[in-house]
Amino acid sequence: MEPQVSKTLGDVCVLGFGQTALSVCTYLMAQGPSRVHSVTLFGGAQTHEGEKCAEFEALGVHVVTGTDEVCGTYSLCIASPGVPDTSALFLSAAAHSQEIIGEPEFAFRESPEKWIAITGTNGKTTTTTLVTKILQTAGQKAISVGNIGRTITDELSSRTPDEWFVAELSSFQLATIARLHPKTAALLNITPDHLEWHGTLAAYAAAKERIFENFDIHDLAVVSDLDEYCRACAQRLEARHIRVCHLNTEDPKTEHAAFIRDGVLVVRRSGKETELIRAADLKIHGLHNALNALAASALALEAGVDPVSVRHALLDFEALEHRIEPVREVSGVLYVNDSKATNTDAVEKSLTAFPTRGVVLLLGGHDKGTDLGSLAAAVNRSCKTAICYGAAGPRIAEALEVEKTKQHSDLHVVSAPHMKEAFEAATKRAMAGDVVLLSPACSSFDEFSNMAERGRTFKHYVSELAAQEGVF
Repeated sequence: MEPQVSKTLGDVCVLGFGQTALSVCTYLMAQGPSRVHSVTLFGGAQTHEGEKCAEFEALGVHVVTGTDEVCGTYSLCIASPGVPDTSALFLSAAAHSQEIIGEPEFAFRESPEKWIAITGTNGKTTTTTLVTKILQTAGQKAISVGNIGRTITDELSSRTPDEWFVAELSSFQLATIARLHPKTAALLNITPDHLEWHGTLAAYAAAKERIFENFDIHDLAVVSDLDEYCRACAQRLEARHIRVCHLNTEDPKTEHAAFIRDGVLVVRRSGKETELIRAADLKIHGLHNALNALAASALALEAGVDPVSVRHALLDFEALEHRIEPVREVSGVLYVNDSKATNTDAVEKSLTAFPTRGVVLLLGGHDKGTDLGSLAAAVNRSCKTAICYGAAGPRIAEALEVEKTKQHSDLHVVSAPHMKEAFEAATKRAMAGDVVLLSPACSSFDEFSNMAERGRTFKHYVSELAAQEGVF
């Protein structure tokens, strides 16, 4: 698809040194000198010359490393999501540019038709993938892009006019939007996360809410009723006369709603109800996943998908890798990879997926410094054993023990230095009928390069255990 916004971009500045910056620079350099006069990349103070620098320079990009000071004058600056809008690099670039935006905003300006957007602290990836699945089941072209791992700009040159962009957008990406205006969008939840980047929970929530910034009376916003920040957002949207589909575990009695009634997923639009499937028939487990399915269904119905296609897609949809992903059963114990649960709220939601099993929980990793009170209460209520490992292990173990005393629970709290030892401890304590759940509540960076490496390592441990037990 040729860019729908064909005006000259002039001299462009790009911030960052990772995949997003590379994708943006590749796209810009392909536009030709009549549209893009020059591209200058500022990597930041921690970057230096080397292979990565050479990769950018091979495109024809002028690269500046080792400094947060931007020099020159630019028509446009495009910032990677890893560059906070409060950082010295961002502020310096803003002072030297006519406008500074993020990569999703840039991609939208280049190709603004057929966008659906999803944000929230948890459930974004599942909901985004499911919306894409529903659209495809209905015979429409659709691709999942954004924070889900596929840089939007990479898909611009091959995009066709009839293809949907289903964009998972993080708070980082939303912080720098200006004109981005999807056809419909969802805010799934707001719980504490990334406070080291945003500073406060209120600032984090405000960044998330920007997904609706350009909505008008013709648009539908799908918003959870289940936390105070989302409820406040819905009130503000309705004050702007924007239609809000209230996402809830029970009927909110609103004109537009997505909820569960007598175990059935129901979406109501302008007072007219569409019954979908029983929540128990979903292959993705837990109440939170029923809510994700409802959000995805509401978005797809708003995009014009027929209910039959929605039902078929919901029934077919499998668990995503690293998100409550059943690995296999060994000696009657189910091993589940939930490595994507990098914050406490995600773990609390995951624990609801196993109401009839004893849970042996693996918690730990890089310590974000998050408050552990709510997590400790949930773990003491729901688990038989918690094995705490890694850099955050001691602090988590201490919080669990304090809560154990308050609740007088029977939780066994075990400490281990690394995930390998934690896994071995779990296998010794789990009995037939139990679930061993890797749901760490932490990022992975103390031991692994990312959460996917952590999850695949866990699955490798399970495979080794199965071989030892003679399970093939």
